[in-house]
Amino acid sequence: MVVVGADVHKQTHTFVAVDEVGRELGHKTFPATTPGHQDAVRWARKQFGRDLQWAIEDCRHLSARLERDLLINGESVVRVPPKMMAEQRRVARTRGKSDPIDALAVARAAQREPGLPMASHDEVSRELKLLVDRRDDLVKHRTATINRLLWRVHELDPDWAPRPGP
Repeated sequence: MVVVGADVHKQTHTFVAVDEVGRELGHKTFPATTPGHQDAVRWARKQFGRDLQWAIEDCRHLSARLERDLLINGESVVRVPPKMMAEQRRVARTRGKSDPIDALAVARAAQREPGLPMASHDEVSRELKLLVDRRDDLVKHRTATINRLLWRVHELDPDWAPRPGP
């Protein structure tokens, strides 16, 4: 099985494919768009066959769309925790930092750790995540507003000091 590691950014994603022993087979950069993701899948399938495992560093604000597009195309995707990347870069022979080096580190980390979480997306979980995120934002905004109001009241009358926190 070929593992395709991804280094994700806002504008582009760089992919590096490695064989069973971690040797780089090829790399390529695509736009961070759905058509770019589809091109990446076509590239990987054409170059390396259909027995692919996609490995993505788990930064969901940048990788969620890529994960979704890969899953829609029937691909298998694992999430590599960011802290694993620091260790992989530390032991790598190649020094420095570049998109292909980072994507290679993601692929090798996925090979080294077979029990990584598999990515999954469905409409219900996506909608639930959006609702939970929105609720969290509203709670933070409410708390900040209350705190500002209490301090304004305290400025007007020091006897109305805000209560100490828990």
